[in-house]
Amino acid sequence: MVNTELFQTLRGLFVPAADAVNEAGGAAYALRPEHQLAQLAATGCLNNTFYASGQAQLDQVLALAQSAEPAFVARTAVYARRAGHMKDMPALLLATLAVRDVALFAKVFGRVVDNGKMLRNVVQVLRSGVVGRKSLGSRPKKLVQQWLLDATEAQLLQAAVGNTPSLADVVKMVHPKPAEAWRAAWFAWLIGRPHEAAALPPLTAAFERFKADRTSEVPDVPFQMLSALELDAAAWARIAERGSWQMVRQNLNTFARHGVFAQPGMAEVVAARLRDPQAVAQARVLPYQLMTACMAADAEVPAVVKEALQDAMELALANVPRFEGRVVVCPDVSGSMSSPVTGYRRGATSVVRCIDVAALMAAAVLRQNATARVLPFENKVVPVALDPRDSVMTNAQKLAAIGGGGTACAAPLELLNREKAKADLVLLVSDNESWADKARGRGTATMQAWAAFKQRNPQARLVCIDIQPNGSTQAQERADVLNIGGFSDEVFKLLALYAAGGLGAEHWVGVIEEIALA
Repeated sequence: MVNTELFQTLRGLFVPAADAVNEAGGAAYALRPEHQLAQLAATGCLNNTFYASGQAQLDQVLALAQSAEPAFVARTAVYARRAGHMKDMPALLLATLAVRDVALFAKVFGRVVDNGKMLRNVVQVLRSGVVGRKSLGSRPKKLVQQWLLDATEAQLLQAAVGNTPSLADVVKMVHPKPAEAWRAAWFAWLIGRPHEAAALPPLTAAFERFKADRTSEVPDVPFQMLSALELDAAAWARIAERGSWQMVRQNLNTFARHGVFAQPGMAEVVAARLRDPQAVAQARVLPYQLMTACMAADAEVPAVVKEALQDAMELALANVPRFEGRVVVCPDVSGSMSSPVTGYRRGATSVVRCIDVAALMAAAVLRQNATARVLPFENKVVPVALDPRDSVMTNAQKLAAIGGGGTACAAPLELLNREKAKADLVLLVSDNESWADKARGRGTATMQAWAAFKQRNPQARLVCIDIQPNGSTQAQERADVLNIGGFSDEVFKLLALYAAGGLGAEHWVGVIEEIALA
């Protein structure tokens, strides 16, 4: 007779055994290497997080990029930049290709390096030596040269804002050989060498005139080039009128400080710009960035401008789908979620926390799905009253105010099981570092609770949205479980596809693998 304690009959659906321990010390399932790389690329900002250091993230990404097929690394770099709107991670992944597969590096260079900031990021990563070389190499050098020779004057001026490296450093490094007289003069002007002033292109020439005579027209150049100069309120108002949508969003307090909103009609001009649907779409703004602007706006920023930010938030969340059937959304409000969503960075730590992003996602789903049930959780589910007719920001602020306690990702599922509740789609938004819910037997507590839930709801689907750079999950990937990472609107697009049965067996990784490299 076999030992029935060891070979007892399992009740309910089969629960796979946990095969990993997460950063918080809880049982978990390891994501496969390609999925780990995608998760890090979509959420990692290479800063210290609640559970992991920036160095640990870097080491993990380098190891995963080295073991993965170069084509998958290239596709992930493109996905992280074009869909995830990330900066450092796609630059890092692209740089690894300069060592492993320079042909692939060349194929995706233009899709990752889509502005001067990304150009400087890639150059800095390469010359740092972390990917195994400190020189650019001939092919990467030619691609950098070509970017400099193809860029417009406006793109070059924008790229010239910032250091480590500066664009002047890059020009000195790769020595572009321009055919146009204006470009030759501009490069010489940039690096401080003698140049023909009459050959300078119009924006740069206007900037030089304005430096010499402040009564001349304010030039349409990046405002960082002007901020060190003595400017009156009228000049700052002109900067606000001309600035890009993202620049305006980021500098509302600066405008208030310099008297822009005291200028007749300027508050309304800025508000109209912020709530313009086409401008919001073109800016590729992340919803959490709008939350940042709302939270950071000083009292001197007019109410009409703050209201426009909320209007822009509604526009930025246009991709949040309406789901068929009964929906439950579960934002994690535990203590670890109080950490900055993009990590700690000296002098540049975001005011937006993980809990803010989870609350924002939950509120956005509720806005589009008025009958959705919201179950915020930490050790247990925390009751909260939300009105789907309220703005996304209002409901997000209510949820974000709950914070505290340990992390028990199984808590909302266990509550639904006790209630014998029915649902078609359950969304879990978390940092996925569950430790306070102890499993009884094999698998994680979350997977056990999901197995019990599936007995009553055989067609239900579970989506675990992880907003931190982790390598494990609480619910193992399978046909009825999707694990996805990130905080861009791409998450909502894939969520809609999955809920409608439009993703293949590989789910999120399959979407990345379908990206064309040509």
